[in-house]
Amino acid sequence: MMKLYYAPGACSLSPHISLHEAGADFEIVRVDTKTHRTETGADYKAVNPKGCVPALVLESGEVVTEGAAVVQYIADRFPAAKLAPENGTLARTRLQEQLNFISSELHKAFSPLFDPTASPDAKEAATLQVAKRLTHVESLLADGRPYLLGEVFSVADAYLFTVVNWSSGTGIALTQWPHLAAYMQRIGTRPAVRSAMQAEGLVAA
Repeated sequence: MMKLYYAPGACSLSPHISLHEAGADFEIVRVDTKTHRTETGADYKAVNPKGCVPALVLESGEVVTEGAAVVQYIADRFPAAKLAPENGTLARTRLQEQLNFISSELHKAFSPLFDPTASPDAKEAATLQVAKRLTHVESLLADGRPYLLGEVFSVADAYLFTVVNWSSGTGIALTQWPHLAAYMQRIGTRPAVRSAMQAEGLVAA
């Protein structure tokens, strides 16, 4: 059985959602990202020396890290779930394009807002960067597409939902991005999303 190491509400929520969407057989292990200890007291760095989540341990014992890589592995492992376009297609490149944007631009922009040592100026600058990235996403969704790539839910949606969900805890209201706000409500009602969030204690069961 695969094993997903996660921290509640962190970017590891994205592969957690993806595993549920795929109908995979897996277990989850909570990690304290400050102490790098698992819920059983084990040293998480023995699993992932980088110390960050997610880490997906396969049945073979191999470990996959980095969110964008983990969710693509899940999509390819369970092709019937159609969580990613086929490899070698332009559509797959578009998926990778979105995953890279979320990872390097949106996810990174949020980071200072979670840093207790960041100055007020740094946090203000980060808020402006997040707003700029969310405005880009709003422009994509303005054509009425239900999901980031179009008509079909993909692992990019799991990742985008996870990161944009941080807005509620950082004082960024989505009211100025109505298409994105509607998107978040739509994704949040998916059974796989609810199951993952309930398992992480983010919403009531």
